Amino acid sequence: MNDVTARLRWQCRRGMRELDQLLCGYLDERYREATAAEKAAFAALLELPDPELAGYFLGRIEPEDPVIARAVECILESR
Repeated sequence: MNDVTARLRWQCRRGMRELDQLLCGYLDERYREATAAEKAAFAALLELPDPELAGYFLGRIEPEDPVIARAVECILESR
C-alpha cells in the first residue's frame, strides 16, 4: 500500500459502519482502475463531513456538484 492509498484508507474510516463499508469497499474494489478524474472526485468526497456523506449515500440529499454526484454514483455501483 502506497502513501496515497494509506491516507485514503484512513479518510475512509468514518466511524459509521455503513459509510466505512461503502468507502473502503470502493477503495478496495474500484479505486485502482479509476481514472484520474474519478480518483480526484473520490478524494474530494472524502473531505466532506459525515452527515453530508450519509445524506448522499442514503438518498436523502442530492449532491449539487456534478463531480461529487458522479463519485457517489460510482461508489454505490461498486457495492
